[in-house]
Amino acid sequence: MNFISIVAIIVFILGYIFITLENEIKVSKSAIALTMGGLLWFLIGFFDGSFHESMAEAGTDIFSIVIFLLTAMSLVEILVHYRFFDLLRARIFSLGLSEKQQFLVIALVTFFLSGIIDNLTTTIVSVQISRKFFKGENLLRMVSLIVIAANAGGAFSPIGDVTTIMLWLAGKIEAIDIIYKGFLPSMLLFITSTVLIFRSIKDSSFNIKNELVNKLSRSEKVIVSLVFFSFGMPLVVGMVGLPPYVGLLTGLGIVWIAVDLLKRFRPSQTHLDASIERFIRKTDIPSLKFFIGILLTVSALDHLHVLEKLSNFIFGSDPTVMRVAMGNVSLGFLSAVLDNVPLTAIVINILHTSVESLWILLAITVGSGGSLLLIGSASGVIAMGMVPELTFNKYFSIAFIPAIAGYLVAVLVWTAQYVLLGW
Repeated sequence: MNFISIVAIIVFILGYIFITLENEIKVSKSAIALTMGGLLWFLIGFFDGSFHESMAEAGTDIFSIVIFLLTAMSLVEILVHYRFFDLLRARIFSLGLSEKQQFLVIALVTFFLSGIIDNLTTTIVSVQISRKFFKGENLLRMVSLIVIAANAGGAFSPIGDVTTIMLWLAGKIEAIDIIYKGFLPSMLLFITSTVLIFRSIKDSSFNIKNELVNKLSRSEKVIVSLVFFSFGMPLVVGMVGLPPYVGLLTGLGIVWIAVDLLKRFRPSQTHLDASIERFIRKTDIPSLKFFIGILLTVSALDHLHVLEKLSNFIFGSDPTVMRVAMGNVSLGFLSAVLDNVPLTAIVINILHTSVESLWILLAITVGSGGSLLLIGSASGVIAMGMVPELTFNKYFSIAFIPAIAGYLVAVLVWTAQYVLLGW
């Protein structure tokens, strides 16, 4: 290992430590990631003149992921503006369910909605609903399951979780394959965890204030329908070999045209207040900058062949299917303490296999492994912020056993699919 590689490893380790200590040192992890990635490429540029091809490849990968995420976030903001989530919440309240029934309904909605939009937005919506219905220990149990359900639901969808998005855009999985091969393991993970937590839910009675939310007009329903149509566009363009972000951008363009036309011909206040430019500005830009920094860092380490040595350590120089599968399961446990973005980015570069099922296993393990600990996923961190009573220890006592039981069931189901069906 040469001098540049050693320095690069030191920079990466120090940068990663600072990222994990973001709250303590009060420095944005996005700023740290961008600095780390920029420094590593500066070192490469200073000491190695043959970096242009690697840099161009890194730029292409970063562009595709950032544009995809920015567009998806913008579409979600449109749903927020058109009150889709408010109507969903009001609809659930109107059912007049008991706490146990409500527990199951919210869990199911969380699981499936996470696969349609994304697990982070779904967590926010589901926790908002739960805070109006549940109190005390029941609320903590509900929110704990929301974290597990959101991560499990995102793991079988190409757009449900950052892990699956990165694997899909990197060409490691096909959208249809992750859905039909990943659904059963994810679903049984969700069911196992739900059953174990459901047993401790107790029915109680307290007054719930029903929300009065105006129904969507016909033109507003058109916009909401077009947004969901847009989320399906990446699958359509994939049939002709185009990258997913082309489909999502096309969908956003169609929604944008529809909004502008309705401002002229159906000038309701909702349409008049809609501004796609403002929705784009409201997206989580710091998170996108974090992605850019991490991807710059990982591409630099890959250029220096540091990741090749890591691959040999985890998977071996000539890995068998069993060795890779065991490595993926181990990485799932590791995702409970490490951020999924750098972990997935590293694995994409170090795992050299064309067996798609192994990448699907990785999506399931890394995507849902973060549920083992409250700080292991963005969904968990968001839930902790929205419900301060849900501490690290409280989540561990409620969710660790259900989460790890579901995790192991998902791995067993994937194994059975692979052995018996060749999936």
